[in-house]
Amino acid sequence: MSKPPKTVRAAAVLEAAEGLAAVGFGVFTGAETARGAAVDPVSAIGVTVLALAGGLGMLACARGMLRAEPWSRAPTVLTQLFALPVAWSLWQSEQVALAVPLGLVAVLTLVAVLSPPSTAWLVETPQAEDDDGPVLAEPRKEPGDGS
Repeated sequence: MSKPPKTVRAAAVLEAAEGLAAVGFGVFTGAETARGAAVDPVSAIGVTVLALAGGLGMLACARGMLRAEPWSRAPTVLTQLFALPVAWSLWQSEQVALAVPLGLVAVLTLVAVLSPPSTAWLVETPQAEDDDGPVLAEPRKEPGDGS
């Protein structure tokens, strides 16, 4: 398998950074809940589970993009579309130090994962069937390969 384009690598790194941040937040929230510091332990447990599951899912998407797994593109886009309103909410609550990086990472990830080289890398279009039955998709070519 050839190397992924720079746009895919950038999107994967940004998605992985968000995934690590979510896992870290989940671990922190879980530890605080176990320590008895949570105001509402039931909600804190829910936040912990969602943060850990979401973070692990984002890490899986990042790995999938690097491995040219077509399934990884849609959840990556979806996580960024969820991150944008969260960033806006943080901005409105005057938490600029969190809002700006989150919004910037979300926009950059969307641009990278939806760019033409990333689309070519992550989305295969199978050929139509011929008289002998189904035809396998052409081998993946790196953008600019010319072959």
